[in-house]
This record gives sequence, C-alpha cells and structure tokens, in this order.
Amino acid sequence: MSHIYAVLGAGRQGTAAAYDMVRWGDARRVLLADRELDIARRSAERVNSLMGETVAEAIQVDVTNLDAVEGLLAGVDAFLSAVPYFYNLPLTEVAIRAKAHMCDLGGHTGIARQQHDLDDEARAAGISIIPNCGQVPGMGTALMVYAMELLDEAVDGYMWDGGIPQKPRPPFNYLLTFHIAGLTNEYAEPAIFLRDWKVTEVDTMTELETVEFPEPIGTLEAFVAGGGTDTMPWTFEGGVRTLQNKTLRHPGHFAQLRAFYDLGLWDLQPVRAGGAEVVPRDVFQTLFEPKVTFPEDEDMVIVRVKAVGKKDGREAEGVVEVIDYFDQGTGFTAMERCTGWSAAIVAEMMVRGETPRGAGGVETRVPAGLFVDELRRRGIGVVEKVTQQ
Repeated sequence: MSHIYAVLGAGRQGTAAAYDMVRWGDARRVLLADRELDIARRSAERVNSLMGETVAEAIQVDVTNLDAVEGLLAGVDAFLSAVPYFYNLPLTEVAIRAKAHMCDLGGHTGIARQQHDLDDEARAAGISIIPNCGQVPGMGTALMVYAMELLDEAVDGYMWDGGIPQKPRPPFNYLLTFHIAGLTNEYAEPAIFLRDWKVTEVDTMTELETVEFPEPIGTLEAFVAGGGTDTMPWTFEGGVRTLQNKTLRHPGHFAQLRAFYDLGLWDLQPVRAGGAEVVPRDVFQTLFEPKVTFPEDEDMVIVRVKAVGKKDGREAEGVVEVIDYFDQGTGFTAMERCTGWSAAIVAEMMVRGETPRGAGGVETRVPAGLFVDELRRRGIGVVEKVTQQ
C-alpha cells in the first residue's frame, strides 16, 4: 500500500527526506511545503528529476498559520517537520488534531520533552510523535541503543559525532550544512549527560579531547556540545552509569569558538551597541554563516558510539560506527543523507506500523536493529564490533 507524506520546510534536509520517501518509502505523493513557493518548487523538481517520476508536489504554506497546516495535513499519513525547532511544539498539536504521524529534526531537548508530554493525546489520536530524528540526535540515538543491544549488559555509553568538511578551509575549518540557528544552539546550550547514574548538566565548549580515525581523516578534536543526547539521559537514568556525546571537529576549531562563547556572542539577551539594541547571537550568526558556507565543498559525517559492559559474563565493548560522504550520484551531502534520510526512515516506520502509538524519544520508539537495516539498505555503511576481555 502506498502512502502520502508531507515535508514542512523544503530546504536541504527536507529535500533529502522527500527523495528518501519516494525512493524507499512507497510514496504515492509527497507534499513539499514551504512559505516560499519557489523553494518548494525547486525542491519538488529536484526530487522528481532524480526519481524520473512526478510524485513530489510543491505547496506554499507558512507554518505559523496552524489552520493552513492542519488543512495541508488532511489525508496525510505521516509528515516531517524540517523547519526550525521552535515551531515543533505547536506543529505537534496540529499533528494530533489532523491524526497524522509526525517526526521532526528537533534541535532543542526541552521542546522535545514537552512534545513527549502529549503522549496520551497522541495515543488517543492513533498516531506516533517522535521528535529529534535527524543525524544527532536521531541516527546517533538509534546507534547508541544498537551498541548497547550488542551487549548483555551496558553500563557506559559514549558518542562522538560531527559533520565536517572533507577538505577544511581556514580560518574555522568548518562547513555549515544545516541551519545556523541549530548549530549555535548546540554550541550555546548546556549538554545533558548521565554521570554516576544521574542526569547531569554539563557546560558546552568544555572537556576537549582528541580522537583518532583511519586516514585520510586522522586526528580530530572533540568537545561537549548541547542536544546530542536528547532525552536519553532521563530514559536511562539509574540503569546506565555514563551516557555522553561530544562533537567532532577539525583541530583548531574549538579554541576559536570557545573565544566567542567567552565573549558572550551566543547570548540571547539584547545589548546596546552603537545606539541600537542587538541580540549577540543574531550578530554572531550573521557574521559567522558566510564564513563557513561553501556550497561547492564536499562534506562527511562521522558517528562513533561505544557501549561498555558485559557479554557472556565477561567485560566487553560494543563499537558501532558510521562514516558517510557527499554522494556524487545524487548531489546530496553526507549531512543531508544522515539527517534527512534518517528522519524519513522514522516517518516510513510510522506508516508501516513499526513504531508504537503515542509520543516519545527515538531511544524507546524506534527499533534500533530495523533502523540500522534501513541505513544499510540506503548504502550508509554501519560497522559494528564487539570485543571481550
């Protein structure tokens, strides 16, 4: 049976998700909605051109017009919110009224927890609501659960992830492949980890370390950033001693960005400058975005997770790793593949009845083994290894 999907936000990740829905999600129609009709049209045309058939349709809608969104969702089986995170809570309420499954790209753990609070309403509507389904959190969340499931008992869980350029450009050695607001939020907002079995808030831009990868990647640096663990710390509190995530970057990036953090350039409280009131974060984003935006550059995504515990009564480690690259065939970046495609996988699981009804996190609602199978079906390599002492 074919399905009708919708994607709110026809940018980079939304386009990648729509392509996935058509190619692997048995889509009869995919409604690509954006407040800018030209953006939606270009996105739909790209998907249809890649697939050689007309399945994606461009729709103009402003997600702040909730009545219009509800009308759009009439008859839609599942949709992805690929708009900035601060729209997702009201969109969740619309999804419940429209009785359409919903997943989103997230970006804010507090908002995701509010979405989880609508579990009863989602179950009554007969739908699944699963926030934060992009690369990390999202794919990384499922890979963490998968690594834990490789062991009989998992005690500690560690994640390192990043979307970085294959050939870094100075001065920042970074390539922006998603919305700048999401990046700044990760850098600015505290991380939530499990430390000594308890939910613990950890400052971002701290705990710098180096991590080794096979050549040509080599040495990368890793540090604390917010949002990567999503709601896992609350889910696993008391059952797992350690659960944490660090962001991977090319060497030198941390020192530069830490200076902006110390200067207060990610603050949201307006300050007076030159006789005008400005929000420091707005100033940073306006200045930083063009310095790290290179549409012609090729990227890669790395996610490495390690679960430590026991298997067959012996101390053991389960390591799961994804290293994905810009795809020459489709023109999708590694970040688009690992973000847009990962979210689309969840939407497709929803319509196939593979996720429970109600609202909750990827760690409890998305079958990790099935998710890994779907990644491999798309040519995203997942390497796993268990070692015992």
